[in-house]
Amino acid sequence: MSAQSGKYRRRVGAVRPSHLMFTTGVGALVDLPNVSVLVRGVDDWDYDDVPDWEPIAEPRLLRELNKFHDGRHVEQLRPAPWLDGLDADPNGPAARVGVPVVPFPTWLRCTACNELAGLDSKAFDFENDKARKPQDARFFHQGCRKKRKPPLAVAARFVLACSRGHLDDFPYTHFVHKGGACPKAPQPKLQMDDRGGNIGANVSIRCMACGVRRNIRDALGERGRDELPACRGRHPHLGTFKQTGCKERPVVLVVGASNQWFAQTMSVLSVPEGGASELRLKVEEQWDQLSTLPPMMYEWARENSPVMRAFAKWGDDEIAAMVEEVRAAKEAEASGGSGAEEDQGPPDLLTPEWEIFSAPEAPEPTEDFALYRFPEGVPEALTPYFSDVVQAERLREVRALTAFTRLDAPDPEDPNLVSRAPLGRGELTWVPASEVRGEGIFLRVPEDALRGWEERIAGTEALRLHQEAYRQFRVNRYSGRIPGGFDPMRLWPGARYIALHTLSHLLIRTIAIECGYNAASLSERIYAGNEEDPRGGILVYTAVPDAEGTLGGLVSQAEPERLVPLVDKALTGAMRCSSDPLCRERLPQAHADFLHGAACHVCLFVSETTCEKGNRFLDRRFVVPVDDPKLALYPDLP
Repeated sequence: MSAQSGKYRRRVGAVRPSHLMFTTGVGALVDLPNVSVLVRGVDDWDYDDVPDWEPIAEPRLLRELNKFHDGRHVEQLRPAPWLDGLDADPNGPAARVGVPVVPFPTWLRCTACNELAGLDSKAFDFENDKARKPQDARFFHQGCRKKRKPPLAVAARFVLACSRGHLDDFPYTHFVHKGGACPKAPQPKLQMDDRGGNIGANVSIRCMACGVRRNIRDALGERGRDELPACRGRHPHLGTFKQTGCKERPVVLVVGASNQWFAQTMSVLSVPEGGASELRLKVEEQWDQLSTLPPMMYEWARENSPVMRAFAKWGDDEIAAMVEEVRAAKEAEASGGSGAEEDQGPPDLLTPEWEIFSAPEAPEPTEDFALYRFPEGVPEALTPYFSDVVQAERLREVRALTAFTRLDAPDPEDPNLVSRAPLGRGELTWVPASEVRGEGIFLRVPEDALRGWEERIAGTEALRLHQEAYRQFRVNRYSGRIPGGFDPMRLWPGARYIALHTLSHLLIRTIAIECGYNAASLSERIYAGNEEDPRGGILVYTAVPDAEGTLGGLVSQAEPERLVPLVDKALTGAMRCSSDPLCRERLPQAHADFLHGAACHVCLFVSETTCEKGNRFLDRRFVVPVDDPKLALYPDLP
């Protein structure tokens, strides 16, 4: 990270590329040891001093990103600007390369005399003269009379934010004078008496000119929102204000609050395009030529057109059918217009991955992707539980930051529910992205076992309570945002997902305990499909930006002599929880909207970086017989 103010450029901190996706991305406040900064928009990211940088290649992610975000024409996925050589020469070219940030909030408080002023008042100066210690960068109060050495000035720890993604400084002068002006000075000096803690009653603001004093607690809560001015529609990461203002009422946040920034991301595994997916991609790429070419000309075109030679392995009927499928999709998209956006679900990022993992023959290995099946197949002891076991010896996951929200987290089930804030001032041609490499294990559950289980639990009280909890959760999640009715069950993942998701967590926790892996370094992808396209697969994989995820430790657990005892411990261990009987008997009840049954931190919950659903849709009774045996996918344990 590098601070940018006028011509000043120097490093003030460092973060991992993955942090720019999930924790400290564009528009996020980063609370450094002595200063608080805001990550600037992508318009200000500079690659001129990084001569050999290359965009991250992942056409499938680009395609889905542009398809989902209507009107976007994103052409590149870019890594954060970075240049090697910083450790050897902290004052060299590498020190001038990084993600740009600006100080925010722009109001500071002197730690000695408590003077409160904005950066534009010239009351505070900045120093960062230790190239090898960027953490020592600080603002100081040059005019303080209480200390010989200019004391540290820290960020005044209150800001305003609204649910449309705007962020602004707290209006201290407006607030302390109750919306009026100071009667004794046009630009009065202020003091902040901060007694510590995060309770508003401990912080008061005093005007040094007229002596009026007011406590920050008057700005908190629903009643306090009436004491605040209207939202100015400010995006400080872009340096812009909304000309017509904003209709939302702002709320007060403390610097460092967890709800000041939520990432909206997309991620895919780099799998080879195959079968229908590959044909569709090529048809879309050459649509201008294929859309007007009659099928009777395909053979001639393949022989005479270099572009059409890419379709050599498909027959004329296959190409013609795909052309009509793409044509129908484009016509439906054109007729639906923007009005269909509210009903749009999440993009389908898993189908190409499922097709590759479940295909009888593994594709040719590449630098990014390699699968292996043992010739003897699934170990005999595990055939009642799994129909396929695949070692993913090489995986590459690409993640892109598409937008962010404030106050309200984006909903993976319904991405258009929450207002998104932009990453740049104009139309984006690229978005920040990162790539991580790892390995994994893919396990496929027999389809007949899943279908039989779904028939057994259909209409049961346990499943009904899960469905009612989801219905209540969706109603509470919408909270009257969208006028008119909506179907709260439209995005219900299905009972099959709960069983597969629970099984995934059981395996992850067992791998972490038995094999020495840090559970936070493991991730999951659940392939459950829907009623029209049922699936039954689990991928447990490592996707971390360090060496732990690529050393073969995870794929080795798929070897028969290791996998059999691992599955045995996972399933038999699920029969007991130290929170039983409370955990075993738990089911969502009326008026509750938590989305788990027999699950808790002791037996099933994992870290946020591991679970794709935030520890929702979990229930041990749907996998092992902790309750009625007919509810269990595996009523007979190993």
